[in-house]
Parts: sequence; C-alpha cells; structure tokens
Amino acid sequence: MKAQVLLPKVFNFPFTYNLKQNEKIGDLVEVPFGSKKEIGVVWKNSYAEPKNIKIKDIKRRTGYSIDKKLINFIEWFSAYNMVSIGLVLKMVIGGTDKFIKAKDNESYFQKTKKKKYILNQEQLNSLKFLEKVNGKFDVSVLQGTTGSGKTLVYFERIKKVIKKNNQVLILLPEIFLTNDFKLRFEEFFGFEPAIWHSKITPKKKRIIWNGLISNKIKVLIGARSALLLPYKNLGLIIVDEEHDTSYKQDEGVIYNARDMAISRANFEKIPIHLVTSVPSIETYKNILNNKYRHTNIIKRYENFPLPDTKIINLNLNKIKNKFISSETIDLVKSYTDKGDQVLFFINRRGFAPYLICKKCGFKQVCSNCSLYLTYHKIKNKAVCHHCSFEKKINTKCKLNENCEFIMYGPGVEKIYEEVKDIFPEKKINIFSSDYLKKKEKTKNLFKAIKENKVDIIVGTQMISKGFNFPKLNCIVVIDADFSGRGYDLRATEKNIQLYHQLSGRAGRFSKKSLIIYQTLTPYDTTLNELIKNKSENLLKNELLLREKNKLPPYMRLISIIISSKNRGLSLQGARELKIKLNQINDLEILGPVDSPLLKIKKNFRSRLLIRFSNRFLMQKKIMNVLNGLKISSKIKLTVDVDPINFA
Repeated sequence: MKAQVLLPKVFNFPFTYNLKQNEKIGDLVEVPFGSKKEIGVVWKNSYAEPKNIKIKDIKRRTGYSIDKKLINFIEWFSAYNMVSIGLVLKMVIGGTDKFIKAKDNESYFQKTKKKKYILNQEQLNSLKFLEKVNGKFDVSVLQGTTGSGKTLVYFERIKKVIKKNNQVLILLPEIFLTNDFKLRFEEFFGFEPAIWHSKITPKKKRIIWNGLISNKIKVLIGARSALLLPYKNLGLIIVDEEHDTSYKQDEGVIYNARDMAISRANFEKIPIHLVTSVPSIETYKNILNNKYRHTNIIKRYENFPLPDTKIINLNLNKIKNKFISSETIDLVKSYTDKGDQVLFFINRRGFAPYLICKKCGFKQVCSNCSLYLTYHKIKNKAVCHHCSFEKKINTKCKLNENCEFIMYGPGVEKIYEEVKDIFPEKKINIFSSDYLKKKEKTKNLFKAIKENKVDIIVGTQMISKGFNFPKLNCIVVIDADFSGRGYDLRATEKNIQLYHQLSGRAGRFSKKSLIIYQTLTPYDTTLNELIKNKSENLLKNELLLREKNKLPPYMRLISIIISSKNRGLSLQGARELKIKLNQINDLEILGPVDSPLLKIKKNFRSRLLIRFSNRFLMQKKIMNVLNGLKISSKIKLTVDVDPINFA
C-alpha cells in the first residue's frame, strides 16, 4: 500500500511512499528524500500520485502522531494565508531529525512559592461568564480597564481547565513580556510555566515539544509560533492584549496569530478568550454583532482611580532647543519629591530620527532602503531600522568639507540626556528594545523598577504593554501625535489602544496619579475623547469611517508586493499580474503603485491591493492565478492576507 507524506519544506503537496507498518494519517515518520532522511507526517490521500516514478519506502515510525483536527487546521491555515502547506507543517514539527527523535526526560518546570488572591465581585462575575461555555467552540472577550485584574480572572479560569487534565495556551504579543508575566504566573499557580518563543534554546524547545505532544505540560505561554504546536489535549486558548498589532507576523510565513488562534479553537472545538482593555476594531464589530460574547470589568483592582490628565499645549509653551516644557518639569517634581516613579514616553528609538547637513542639505538615508537613518548615540552610528545597516557619520559635504549635521526630532536617547540634565540626582534608566536585548539585563531592570530602585524611566512603546510597576504614578507623553502616517489605515485605532494602555501603567496602586500629554494639537478629537475615557465612541466613529471607505472589517484586503532590484521590472511585473487577476470575478484590483517605503534591502517595491466582499474567501482563486504565472527570477512576490499597514 502507498501513503502520502507531507514534508516540512516549501512544497505545497505531499510525496508518495510505500507503507512499512500500516502507518496511519498523522503519524510522524522518517522517509528518504534525495540523499537525506527527513521527518514528515503521513497525510490525507487526496493528492494525485506521481506516474512513472520509483516509489521509495517509509523508513520508520517515530512514535509520535498529530491528530486529524490539527491536520485540518494546517490545511486551512495554508489556504487562508496563501502559504505552502509544507512551511506550515515546519512550524508544527520543527522540521529537523534531532528535534523529533530526541527523548528528553529532564524537566525544568519547578515548584515555586505561591500567593493567595481573592477576586472582587466584578472579577467573579466575569469569571462565571467565561465559564458558561465548556467543551465547545466559543469566542468570549474579557475586556477591562487597565489595572482591573483581567489576568487574575483568566488565571482562575485556567486553574479549573487544567484540573480536568486539559492544556491551555496563553498567547502574548511580544517575547519581552514573558519574563514579567512568568513571575505573575508563578505567584498565582506555584509552578513554572513552559515558555515558547524564538529565543529559547533548542534543548528547551525539545523538552516543551515532547511535553506538549504527550500532555505532560499543561500550560504554555508563548509568542505567535506557539499557536502551531502539537498539543495533545488543548482545552482553552487565551489571547492576551488581543488588539496588539504585534500578533501580525510580517516576514516569512505571514499571518495574524490572533485570527489564526480563533480558527484553531474552532477546529479544536474549544473556547477562546480574547483579553483587552480596548478591543481591536474587528473584535469590537463582532461584539456589536453578538458574534462574540463580551464581559467588561469597569473598576480597577481595589478601586484605585485612573490617572488624572493634563494637556500641555506646546504652541504656547515654547521650549528652546529642549523637548520637556517647564510646566511638565514642575508637575513631575511634585511626584519625584514624594518618591514616586515617573515615565517619560517617546515612541522613537535612538537619539535623533533625522540628520541633515546645515551647509549643503545632505540627508543621511539608508543605501539599501528609502528611509532616513536614525542616529544612535550609544553606538555613535546612524542605523536603518529596517535592514539594520549602520554607518559612521563622516560624509564629505558638497562644498568638500565635512558635513555639519543637525539632528532633527528626539529619540529615546535624546530625552534620556535631557531628563538627566533636569534631574541629575535621580536614578534614570532607558526602557527600549535597543537596551534590553540581553535576557539578564531585562530581568535586572524589571527587578530594579519593582523594588523602586529606579526613579525615572525613559521608554518607548514596549513599556505600554502589560507591565505592572507599583510605584509608577506619573507619565509624560513627550509628543502626543495622532496624525498617523498616511499609509496606515489603523493609525487612529492604534493610537486609541496605545495611549489607553499607556495611561494604565500609572496609578495601579495609588489614589493619585497623572498622565501629561505634551502636544502641538491640543484640540485633537482622539486625544480629548481619550482623556474622557470615551474610547468606545472613538471605535464607533472609526467603524463608520471604515464602512464608508470600504475598508476592513467591512471588506477583505489582500496586499501583493512585487519587488525587484530593478524598479521598472517591479512595476512591469505588477501590471502583468493585475491583468491576470482582473480575470477573476468579484475582485477589485487597486494599483499598481510604488509602496510608501519604495526600497527595502536594495529591492524596489510595487504594490497591488485586492479588495473583495467579506462574504467570499477568494484566496484559492487568487492562488490559482499566482501558481499559473511565469515569473522572472528577478522578481519576488510577497502576499499579505489581511494587511495591518501599507508600507
């Protein structure tokens, strides 16, 4: 008898082999492939068998197997996101011989000290609401004011799920959140959770993979890729900070982990809880349409109030060569004087985002990408935040002299220097991805902040996400800008979520806290509705705009980037592709246009945007067109289903 075996490679089809021991669908087997041996999965016999080719034998069974529900999900995931089924399988089984064969009995999940927590009435009501559905697919949204104790609610929910011998997946949007979250988990449950992300060691990956497929590991905390792992008995999925755009993977296999988590829960026939303080626009629409169940915790834990707000109009408070106004400094001092922590927030890495010569006007632009270089003082180099290109600043001027660069706009390093000048006696730290690349450094900074050994934090967007700093009672937004960048249709939505999350970092254990918005647009509608805590009004208005402009969630979008070293070739390829796609009914093809980021990593980029009704899934028809194309080897196509932005 013959069997079809899917390999974790770029192929979009399985290969045919002879059965050896009556292997069944889902079994992980070793097979010969070319001159090597590969681990694959016995797949459904729904693909055409090759003709006039010698069929090789399956070598051996590995003793592992994945179930039919996961196989169906892999096929659906591949079709929806328009990626090869073999690459999806690679995310499930790792794709290497050593990864599967190794039997690690060692466990590093140790017992820890646990604290006792008592839920208040609002939390108990939300818990009961979430528990109403068991043993079937259901999407429930757990919404709550920042600091309301949403995490405790779903921890209680998890406790009951694992008592029934089921597994739980907790998805987090960013790797760096796992350390702080792990400590909170241990204090509640009294044991270490398994943690999965791209930075963990191969040995730990091996232990976790074996523990999940055998049901020995009950709780996994993970970033996006944890969604595709082979759980033996998955009973619940939690998507924390469901609104966060970091759930969108934008390189390699492109997908939205939140949306795929909902689909996996559907295939597994289990509940999923989306957790947020301000829901994504798609989630909010589904709540309004009663497609998702919804519970909301209004009050903060132990009834601490939300921060007061203060808008400082930078048009009236001129700051000569500085970025922090004198009024802000006076307000901040009232908090530092009583031992409270302060956060200065600026969502720009580095020291200065623009470098322009005042003699000749030369601009420091990346040689690989059509982007300005950001000056990083810590490296004394200009850096591209897309391709990581770095260069020293020593360019010759058009006047044959050394350029004299003026630095425009502040980055986190510049604000750090200014804060140090204003508060020389205070202990000040930067909270930015450039400074927290090493795990130990991150861990030490968290510890120092929590133990109140840091007086002032200067941070970027990463600090707005889910951290719990007990003494942080004053936040200064250096430049509250709600304008967006033109090519980001989610600019308003992201701002609502960012500033709501950010304000929630302050006053979690205090009766008096403050968030200061320094801005050149003090009468901006989004800002003023936000400070009244009217984010729901903003989301309703955003939905009206999206519907009027035929944008998601009312229409579906698929973005196709056509890139080439030759700009003319990329545009020509895009035009030819548009002609082919226009043959499909019910599609609207927009473009081709130059991408706003015209060049990345030396490739010029043209964009087509496909728009179609929510009632249809057109991916299969589009893939048929793409697969039938004779594409020049000098052109690369990148397909992004449900794009987050249009750079």
